[in-house]
Amino acid sequence: MILTTFLTDVVKNTVGRPRPDLLARCQPKPGTPHDQLVSIDVCTETAHHRLHDGWRSFPSGHSSFSFAGLGYLSLFLAGQMRIFAHGHNTGASGGSGGVGVGEGSTPSIGEHTEKLVRGDLVRSLVCLAPLLGATMIAISRCQDYRHDVYDVCVGALLGWTVTYWSYRRYWPRLSSSRCDEPYAGPPGADDYSNNRYSRVRDEEERVGSRHNVGYELQTFR
Repeated sequence: MILTTFLTDVVKNTVGRPRPDLLARCQPKPGTPHDQLVSIDVCTETAHHRLHDGWRSFPSGHSSFSFAGLGYLSLFLAGQMRIFAHGHNTGASGGSGGVGVGEGSTPSIGEHTEKLVRGDLVRSLVCLAPLLGATMIAISRCQDYRHDVYDVCVGALLGWTVTYWSYRRYWPRLSSSRCDEPYAGPPGADDYSNNRYSRVRDEEERVGSRHNVGYELQTFR
């Protein structure tokens, strides 16, 4: 969110594009010539911030902020619910190599399609809800006559780009079999991490990965 705010403000102050409601903010004084280029001196608005904010239309800040925050929430929910991790076994437990459908059986195309329609539809709608909310916020900026469609689209694209970049810094891709586990850190950051990413382990798992727990328990008998 901080990075999105910074980039949005930099582009706003650099471009200086007028808002659709600039004339209502300016309130030109009587006798201002029509169809001629005039300066800010013709404005009667005394609120400095309200007047100068009329030249900060591009891109839409509400659109970029909403897609940065709610977009990250949507990506997080999709990873935790494994929406796009199709074809990976999610029913195995304890590293025993069990198969979720059955011992040595392969689900048919019809069974796989039925599973997607029944189970994944509800979870997909849950993950889609934050993006729908962000889209409604962006559309409201056009309805309020604060931005045009170009400001809203570029703001949404900016927010989504930043949030996806931020998400991939800490989480694997959504189609990964371990999309619900964050990166543990750089390779070699700790001696028990052999993969690029893994779930943060508790103290018992750390001890079990380094020593023989059964041997340690026997020493106390």
